[in-house]
Amino acid sequence: MGRKCFISFKTEDADYKEVIQNDLDIDMIDKSLNEAIDSDDEEYIMRQIREDYLSDSTVTIHLIGKHSAEERGKQEQKFIKRELQASLYNGENNTKNGILGVVLPNMYDNIYLGTSSCTSCGNLHNTIKVDNTTTIREFNYNYYIPNNRCSHSYEDRYCVLVKWKDFYIAPEEYIEQAFNKREAPISNKTKVYPN
Repeated sequence: MGRKCFISFKTEDADYKEVIQNDLDIDMIDKSLNEAIDSDDEEYIMRQIREDYLSDSTVTIHLIGKHSAEERGKQEQKFIKRELQASLYNGENNTKNGILGVVLPNMYDNIYLGTSSCTSCGNLHNTIKVDNTTTIREFNYNYYIPNNRCSHSYEDRYCVLVKWKDFYIAPEEYIEQAFNKREAPISNKTKVYPN
């Protein structure tokens, strides 16, 4: 079943957005936020983004490239931050979107670090570096939702993460995973404005 998707991306990664739009058979809408909403009222901003840009979508595809990290500064990231905040927002006439993070090839080596031995439990874990140096806070908090354990299982994460090469082969599979997170128990632990 096709899902309606909103694509959150940095201008530098527009070529990947175009591939998704033109080369992949995905039921999606294209309403990217191109201008800031002139208001200091967070509730109003979230409502406008949801109503005007995200209202028809159920999954937000967030392209993760070299220019989409928190450390680049809040002003530079204001569009993708607002898009993910609005995607995570549950309110009147709004339901939260599933969040699918698609790691672009130029970020593979920064995010997928292989396996390492855990200092807490001694087991081997896959090391996936999803933090403020690789993604924005709205994504990394909801990928690694605090759980007081040394590792996170699939059920412990709200955001879904996939490499571009895998997404390109089976986009509907990963979109469906993100869509299903909306009803999963972890959905109750997401934060729209993480610290």
